[in-house]
Amino acid sequence: MDKIKNLIEDFSKRPEVESIALGGSRATKLNDSNSDYDVYVYLNSNLSKEVRKNILDKYCNYIELNNTYWEPEDDCHLNDGTVIEIIYRSIEDFDNELKSVVLDGNAYNGYTTCMWFNIKQCVILYDRNNNFKKLKDKYNIKYPEELRKNIIENNLKLLDGYIPSFSSQLEKALLRKDIFSVNHRITEFLASYFDIIFAINRLPHPGEKRLISICTNSCDYLPKNFEENLDKLLSGNRNKEEVMNVVRSIVDNIKELILNTK
Repeated sequence: MDKIKNLIEDFSKRPEVESIALGGSRATKLNDSNSDYDVYVYLNSNLSKEVRKNILDKYCNYIELNNTYWEPEDDCHLNDGTVIEIIYRSIEDFDNELKSVVLDGNAYNGYTTCMWFNIKQCVILYDRNNNFKKLKDKYNIKYPEELRKNIIENNLKLLDGYIPSFSSQLEKALLRKDIFSVNHRITEFLASYFDIIFAINRLPHPGEKRLISICTNSCDYLPKNFEENLDKLLSGNRNKEEVMNVVRSIVDNIKELILNTK
């Protein structure tokens, strides 16, 4: 943290900045030598690109200002070469997004509760009016049963049993020998699969990294042959019958797990 202490202090002096938090693997203590810094700057009004660049110029030797592929962010190399991602959010919009999922029970197609995990796990570095602490406290609640039910129902339909289900789309892609489509369908299938697993275990979704090890270390309930089936599905095998046998096993085992856990 000493590495970014002065940078954080400079941002905190701006009246547009409400709160600053550290997220990602450095917040959860799962970082390694290749881990970057994920810094979330929560705003009460717009912080101009010019002001941001003036701050970053002091601490970074490379700056990609205002990348907007996902959320508005500045992606930089600190002077020692470490990558830092600074993501800018409206604290009000973030609250509304959390409310839609956690309190209102709306489910997505995979990764439903990632933002909830983000606020639960992040470390507050600065909090002007204690508003971010209040937000963390607001969502420090027991996993809502309505949300759990909705995530499972929505994503189970995406796995199998309906015309748009990923298993059906995967089978068609295998028949066409469309490798790109096969990879895409497997990725989407697994996004819904892991969303179900974390909902079953009443755990917020931690994001896309280290999912298998997180599941084996943190989940009380896992489908039969969890790692074995994932190894088979991700092996690169493109034999339709063999791949679809693995998919059917994954679907059958997750359905069994749902029935046996309450």
